Amino acid sequence: MAEDWTDLPPTPNLAEFAVELPAILEETQHHEIYGVELQAVGEGKPPAHTTLIILSKFLRANADDPLKAKEQLSEASKWRKTYRPLDALKETFSADKFGRLGYVTTINGAKETKSDKDVVTFNIYGAAAKDPKKSNCTSNEATKPIPDYGQGPDPYEAVQVHDYLSVSFFRQPAEVKASSSKIIDLFQRYYPETVSYKYFVNVPLVMQWMMGTMKALMSKETVQKMTWMTYGSSLQQYLGDGVPEEYGGIGPPLSESAMTVV
Repeated sequence: MAEDWTDLPPTPNLAEFAVELPAILEETQHHEIYGVELQAVGEGKPPAHTTLIILSKFLRANADDPLKAKEQLSEASKWRKTYRPLDALKETFSADKFGRLGYVTTINGAKETKSDKDVVTFNIYGAAAKDPKKSNCTSNEATKPIPDYGQGPDPYEAVQVHDYLSVSFFRQPAEVKASSSKIIDLFQRYYPETVSYKYFVNVPLVMQWMMGTMKALMSKETVQKMTWMTYGSSLQQYLGDGVPEEYGGIGPPLSESAMTVV
């Protein structure tokens, strides 16, 4: 279940991490994470609640270790300053060629999350040849504005679905296979605690090597959020009847009900 971000209890480690924020912002010269402007305030005053939410994510991703969380936040800030992922949302591409790569939608009554409403991103692999790292970053950034800001479950955590139905792993170039590990590492480093559950659907048996790669790169808690399934229709068992028919539900096609991102 998604964390309730409206009730964030203060902890000594979170307070210690918050004290380090001015130094982090000064070092990186970058104040934005996931569209939130990090705010460092004067001594004895807590940062804004939205800032504390971001800090808590980096803490949870590092077993509540403020030093490791500080290092990761610094690296993520430097990466965002250089890569500027929010700008990816403004890029335009041919809808005919790239319009089926990624979708962002909301689904009600998911069985596994137990939330009333979840933001879900669908990444469709094999639909077109495009930089998969940029495509995944774009969909991740696009999830942020959808929930009501400041209300209900954590608005910076979503469900991800990765659909491999159109991928031919026997014909894939070696460099595309190698990039999978780089994508995993990128999200581990720069998008901690932004996914509540991650589902891999229509996964061929030949792809089992990737699971071993993920386990080696990710924490036990992160791996526990992942579910792999051979058939797309099995997704309904986890996300309920609101998913499209090709995923076992009765919902409308993604092309009709979701926001398209590439």
